[in-house]
Amino acid sequence: MKNDARPTGLSARIGSHFYDATKIDWDHLLFTKEDLRHLLVPLILEQLLSQFMGTMDSVMVSRVGEEAISAVSLADSINVLVLQIFAALAAGGTILCSQYLGHGDREKSNEAAKQLLLTVLVIAGAAGLLCFAFRRPLLGLIFGTTDPLVMEDAVVYFAYTSLSFPFIALYQAGAALFRAGGNSRLPMVISAISNGMNIAGNAVLIFAIGMGVAGAALSTLLSRIFCAVVILIMLRLPRQDIVVKNFIVRPNRSMITRLLAIGVPSGIENGMFQFGKLAIQSSVATLTVSQMAAQSMAALLEGLNGIGAVGVGIGLMTVVGQCMGAGRKEEAKYEIFEHMKIGEFVILLSVVVILLLTKPITMIGGFSKETADLCFYMMCWISIVKPIVWIGAFMIGYGIRAAGDVKWSMITSSITMWTCRVLLSTICIRVLHTGPIGVWIGMFSDWTLRAVLFSLRFRSGKWLYHKVI
Repeated sequence: MKNDARPTGLSARIGSHFYDATKIDWDHLLFTKEDLRHLLVPLILEQLLSQFMGTMDSVMVSRVGEEAISAVSLADSINVLVLQIFAALAAGGTILCSQYLGHGDREKSNEAAKQLLLTVLVIAGAAGLLCFAFRRPLLGLIFGTTDPLVMEDAVVYFAYTSLSFPFIALYQAGAALFRAGGNSRLPMVISAISNGMNIAGNAVLIFAIGMGVAGAALSTLLSRIFCAVVILIMLRLPRQDIVVKNFIVRPNRSMITRLLAIGVPSGIENGMFQFGKLAIQSSVATLTVSQMAAQSMAALLEGLNGIGAVGVGIGLMTVVGQCMGAGRKEEAKYEIFEHMKIGEFVILLSVVVILLLTKPITMIGGFSKETADLCFYMMCWISIVKPIVWIGAFMIGYGIRAAGDVKWSMITSSITMWTCRVLLSTICIRVLHTGPIGVWIGMFSDWTLRAVLFSLRFRSGKWLYHKVI
């Protein structure tokens, strides 16, 4: 049966600037439209559900008080930094395994999977122990000027969540391995059950037992343990492309080096991104509790209205990885273009829906009128700017990293982060006294510059000539 993926009309004319249609075997694409639906729909739903549940988690915490939601936001600034590093290592595993699968080498793909699990366990275990042991001085170093009540809640929350690092890292790695083989449905199901457990746990521990912030953190820890145990059990089953039956793994220096060669630059990129957010958060911590709460909720809602497109980007790494492993470079370029179209549709739909939900969410969260109005004001600006520049700033990046072009992405993203987002946001808040909207002024400038630079990199074609396997 012939593949019906060949673009026509306006899509074909625009696409001609991205790829050479004459060099693509349209009848034998690695991923048909049906394959993409099976890959992307669960990914989008998983990301949306996870972010939505995270928002509901924050709304439940906010019922304890604005100090509580501010404390969770401060602790999560560090948590997200660490988790993004784990996610980068998992993404490195996705890229390496998907390229091996595209090349037809399942044995090396399975070996890479084992080394990925070993690597993330060691790194996450060390990070969790360090963060738990030094939680108070670490939070004090970054947010020492914040309200004492906020700081105490942040220390409690961080204690529990740091213990969950090995479990969430193992889940991220396991989920990445399933996605590398094109199976995104199983991670979605596990994530959905885990998120449901987390919300139910919040209801019991926060409200029924009265544990407050500690209840929210404990619920998160238990749900992450569940995720890790289930994903590792499922990896043992022989019915998927990547199988890991034995978890007692001897380190393979060559394979770990390949994983780290991809994962470390991506981890540094993600780390710089989160360090930048921490630097900004130190300025946000000088604002009033009301402004901090508004910024915290706006950040959560911004994450929610972009997370569906992030799911498309995660799927793109699998697709481009397999295309590059099979030596189909023009097809990889075509897939990036197609995923940009899908991502733009998802972004447009998401920003409209989330903007309409902003006021009801802040009302349910019990925010004051001042906090709710400020949050809505920031969300209006985000909803205007994001559909214009976000896809160019991020979707292309997923594709070129899957091809192995991770160092250029790391350097470029770090430069735009610190020169635009951090510096400009700090000036706006501390010097110009713009309030929390200064965070978004810096972010918009960062997105715009990234979109320009990544587009130029894509057009140059230099990202196609990196050796991964």
